Amino acid sequence: MARDPYQELGVSRGASHDEIRKAFRKLAKQHHPDTNPGNKAAEDRFKQVSAAFDIIGDAEKRKKFDAGEIDADGRETMRGYGGGAGGGGPWGQHH
Repeated sequence: MARDPYQELGVSRGASHDEIRKAFRKLAKQHHPDTNPGNKAAEDRFKQVSAAFDIIGDAEKRKKFDAGEIDADGRETMRGYGGGAGGGGPWGQHH
């Protein structure tokens, strides 16, 4: 599982889209494979930064991530669909 995309980009959860974009561009340029030919660690970091930006650089995905509907890899979670303790449906309700 990927790390928290906000941590990957070094921004706060309250960061603006512009702050997120600037952080991504800085890190992407720093770790880009063309800038670091043959450097596997830099290539891996570039992929992590790109994946993080894919989640929080997109307004809709960021909203879903922040709501717990998708994880840091972009996969849907049960949390966003009434899962978990006391979740949706008659099975989670106690009267």
